[in-house]
Amino acid sequence: MWIAKRLKLSHAYSELETLAAERAAELQELTHRLLRVRDDERRKLARELHDTTGQTLAALKMAAWQLQEACKETPAALAIVSEVEQLADQAIGEIRTMSYLLHPPLLDEVGFACAAEWYIEGFAKRSGITVQAEIANPRERLPKSVELALFRVLQESLTNVHRHSGASDASIHFQHAGDAVILEIRDFGKGIPEERLRLLHADTAETGVGLAGMRERLHELNGRLEIESDARGTSMRATVPLTLSTPNIPLETSRWKLAEQSAHQHAPERRTPQSPGAHMAG
Repeated sequence: MWIAKRLKLSHAYSELETLAAERAAELQELTHRLLRVRDDERRKLARELHDTTGQTLAALKMAAWQLQEACKETPAALAIVSEVEQLADQAIGEIRTMSYLLHPPLLDEVGFACAAEWYIEGFAKRSGITVQAEIANPRERLPKSVELALFRVLQESLTNVHRHSGASDASIHFQHAGDAVILEIRDFGKGIPEERLRLLHADTAETGVGLAGMRERLHELNGRLEIESDARGTSMRATVPLTLSTPNIPLETSRWKLAEQSAHQHAPERRTPQSPGAHMAG
């Protein structure tokens, strides 16, 4: 009797373990799907901001310029129109910055290395943090999923540096190491308190949305995120294996495609993005 009950309990426990594993896998797949949906929405929103709102503001600026010509004999009206033109310029700059931060065109057009260099330059200007960057430029494009994951890790890590580290200097290294790529972001700030660092290593709900998102992106690619911190600063290291089953895109081919696409585009304001100014921080 006792043996039968024990066997029954063991069977029930085994079923519960299987069910829990299935639910965990479903939850993880749902998380990955949500990240992909969010990336798609970011891309669409960035395009809409640039192609609609940006163009509307450009038209407003042209109208203000024409009004300036007509108001030369009326100083008071000319001052108002000049202010409108300045506000339009400011709004255009902010819209462009928001659009590029949501999803930089360079990431799709020429790959992670160029997009990372552009983003780092803009981050340094916006935040006032000196960043030393060593970005290896591969001969072949990385898989798009890898490029996107690395870029989001770069964005989130630098945002954390700006918000939490108190650092005035940071360094970024990106390299190929055998059959993997490694991205390391290091700041020279105050470091993470030991108790907080233990929570981050434990991967609990208290780690925050940003860190959880980085881990999920890398987990989907069989990669890993490592965090080290002491009184001299903090290091975030993302490692992503490059599998033979995921095709790479030759870099020259991607640039040729970009040139071909540019030749068939007629919409104004389509140009290689410049590093945004101090419109947004972090």
